[in-house]
Amino acid sequence: MALEMPTERWSGKLNTVTIGAGTRTSVVTVGGETTLPFLKFEGETPNPPVVAMEVLDVPLADIPPALAEPFGDVVNDPAAWARKCVDEFGAEMICLRFAGANPEGADKSPDECKAVLQSVLQAVGVPLIIWGCGNFEKDNNLIPVLSQAAAGERCLLGSAVQDNYKTIAACSLADGHLVIGEAPLDIQIQKQVNILLTDMGVSTENIVMYQTTGGLGYGVEYAYSIMERTRLAALSGDKMMSMPMLAVVGSECWKTKEARLSEDVAPEWGDAAVRGPIWEATTANLFLHGGADILVMWHPQAVAQVKRTISELTGEGL
Repeated sequence: MALEMPTERWSGKLNTVTIGAGTRTSVVTVGGETTLPFLKFEGETPNPPVVAMEVLDVPLADIPPALAEPFGDVVNDPAAWARKCVDEFGAEMICLRFAGANPEGADKSPDECKAVLQSVLQAVGVPLIIWGCGNFEKDNNLIPVLSQAAAGERCLLGSAVQDNYKTIAACSLADGHLVIGEAPLDIQIQKQVNILLTDMGVSTENIVMYQTTGGLGYGVEYAYSIMERTRLAALSGDKMMSMPMLAVVGSECWKTKEARLSEDVAPEWGDAAVRGPIWEATTANLFLHGGADILVMWHPQAVAQVKRTISELTGEGL
């Protein structure tokens, strides 16, 4: 008797989202799945997940040696940092985060940030994620300047939240960008953010969802379950939950003590140069299975491992 593989068919489909245009020399397309992650025997998975590497407009404060070593002095130059991530480490996107604009930090002006953005746009041809500093008041002044500077490049703007979404939505419509809709690990809030954005006129094909994620050992199980439930809602036909998902991995992992502490402090945990990248890669792999389409990562060793995993799971590496 032949063994028949049990399969499940879904009525829904994820939106297909393309990031990059204008002077970008490559574009990234995500979404379009009609099944759970990597179950190609049950449905279509036309676009594999992609890896973005994060670049800051200011040097990373208190950077662990294991994370600093692969980058060297380029952390002082965002354009060189971005170029290294693309040319040497294979980043398919660059996530440019303007941490230096935060009023509690360097409080960089919108014009200073604009100059950084322009230098990165010239340095690399991959699509960009442009992320503000997280201070609502400052971002509402900063994002329009950055959006206009990158007009026509079809960047992904981050992030729109329930209490602060109108400025980013307006920039998306005015300058031809896409929007990251962010929610605090809450499906109902995520859906509400998506509805608010579409009510402003943003197309559902121009939205990527982001449920604020944690690193391994710090709520990652709950984050995984929220992502999985989000994917199931989309496959069940909920159009307001059918956007591809993004997961921020690197910054969440490298602020944990397990990734940061040196072996001098915690010798029983092993070599920090090995432990940190493994911590990040393991977190990223969990989110891949939860349904993440875009992973924002830091360490090149973790990036390489995750890209190999994606290749193997999609069949491209077989």
